[in-house]
Parts: sequence; C-alpha cells; structure tokens
Amino acid sequence: MTETALTVQQTARPMGFPTPDHFRFAESPVPDPSPGTALVENLYWSVDPYHREMMDGDFELNAPLEGRTLGRVIASRAPELPEGAIVFHRRGWRTHAVVGPAEARRVPEYQGVPLSAHLGVLGGTGLTAYVGLTRIAGLRAGDDVFVSAAAGGVGTATGRFARLLGAGRLIGSAGSPAKVRHLTDQVGYDAAFDYHEGPVRDLLAKAAPDGIDVFVDNVGGDHLAAAIGALRERGRVVRVGTVGQYNTPGTSQAHFNHADVVEKSLRIEGFLVSNYRDVQRELEEFAVPHLQRGTLALDETVVDGFERIVEAFLLMLRGGNTGKILVRAT
Repeated sequence: MTETALTVQQTARPMGFPTPDHFRFAESPVPDPSPGTALVENLYWSVDPYHREMMDGDFELNAPLEGRTLGRVIASRAPELPEGAIVFHRRGWRTHAVVGPAEARRVPEYQGVPLSAHLGVLGGTGLTAYVGLTRIAGLRAGDDVFVSAAAGGVGTATGRFARLLGAGRLIGSAGSPAKVRHLTDQVGYDAAFDYHEGPVRDLLAKAAPDGIDVFVDNVGGDHLAAAIGALRERGRVVRVGTVGQYNTPGTSQAHFNHADVVEKSLRIEGFLVSNYRDVQRELEEFAVPHLQRGTLALDETVVDGFERIVEAFLLMLRGGNTGKILVRAT
C-alpha cells in the first residue's frame, strides 16, 4: 500500500466549460480508520454530467470532491466492512477513503460480470435508465422511443434496456457519425442521427416520420422542443438531465407549442435517481442474467490512471466518450 493519498479539489467556480485550472491534486498521508469505519483503496471512479452542475455551488472549494466509486477495503475497524470486500461509496475523486457502514455498501461479485458494471448498467447510470423507462415512462411493449445523448452512459443503457423490455422502434441522437454508427451497429437503435447535421426537429421527423411514444431526455433545448412536436397522443417525456445547458450560462429554454401538451395529453416528468434506490435490487435481478448470457453488453470508455480523472471529466463534458466513462486505477 502506498503511504500517500491523493485527492482532487475544486479551486474556482467556472463560467462555461471548466478547465484543468479549476482543479488541483492534493497529497496527504493515507488515513487510518477510526473505530466503526474502514479504509478503502479506490479502484474505479465515475465522472458524471451532474458533477458539472455541482461545480456551480454544491461542491465546496478547496475540499475533496465527491463521486460514485468502487474500492477494496484494506483496513477495517467495522465488522460490516471486512478487509478484502469490494464496496460502493460516494467518497470519490480520491485514491483512499475512510467510510462507515452507512456510507458504503458491499457489492455482490456476480460470476461473469465485470466489476465496472457496478458503476455502469448496475450502478447509478443503469438505475437512471431503468427507472426512467419502468417507473416514469411506464414503457409498454411496442412503444417507439427517442433518446437524446443516446451514445452516453445513460443513453446506451436506456437503449439496451428498452430493447430488452420490448420497445418498438428506438431512435437516438448523438454528436458524431462514429457515435451514430455505434448506436445502430452495437446498441440496437433502429435509427440515429448526428444533431450537428441540421435542425433537430427535421432530423427527428426523418428518423421517426410516424412519431414517437416516449422521449428520454438527457439534453433539453431543441431536442425537447422537437420531441414535443413528434410525440403521439398520451406520449411521455422523461426528463433526466439538461447537459446542453450545463456549460452555457444563459442558454435559452426550449420553445415549443405548449398547446401540444394539452391537446395530445402529454406527460412531462423529471426525477432524481437518488429517490429510487429501493429499485436497485430489481435492476440487478433484471440486468445480471442478461449480462451473464451476453444479451446485455457494457458500453464503456475507460481512462487508466487516477491522475487522469480531471482529463476524463473534461473529455466527458465535451462528448469524447461513448457509453459510460470510467477511470480505472493502475
């Protein structure tokens, strides 16, 4: 075990896109666990779009940042967290963390399922996709589904889950031709488009000329406006995020015909996945057998080395990843 721990701290509030100058790495001795806690050496870190929102005020400056993480217990003074156990916790953006049983949960090690899946399709990313489809959208067999930012972590999980749950046509938007090909060739989308190629409203109309039943929205803006117009009667909008506005202060809101919401009896609902942690076991019962049979694959971009975690975060914000982006210890 190394004797030095590293943490990442935010040093200033960004206006627009963050840069490496908004962060610093701080060294400290590896901490010792106090009674009732355990020392965890982190193995995988998740960098997520919501971190950008938290940089505007939720993250304390010059203090260790938080994030979803997997690690191995290397010293324990808590019987619930024995040495050698793999745990999930939220004291990320650091190489080592001291956690108590209320802050960490042991991760089941399923045969044939990579550990990284617990930060992807079995983690908050997959739970967001699963809750969005099953609880918010109430997906029905044959529903045609449109997903924005479909090549990201939540977007790829949404597409794969929707296909397994019996959706009809799947349509996705992405930010490059390569991502569009990944969606149609690997993930199972029936149609996809690069939103840089024209107005989203026109691109969606071409990809889904008969309309859609469900829109899973990770972007907002013109994607939301286009989907409102394309939704059929009793269509549902699942609002997951607004990544299109995180780095552009003052971005105008989506402009759409509000009468459509009434005249087509549409439902628009957002949610926080933290309010649905009781669905975690159901997600695993659904997804793990598919992972073991090979009917559900992982979409991952893995960056090696904790020293590259800021680089990975900025890469994700600029759309440089396909699927869930993770940082892996080396």
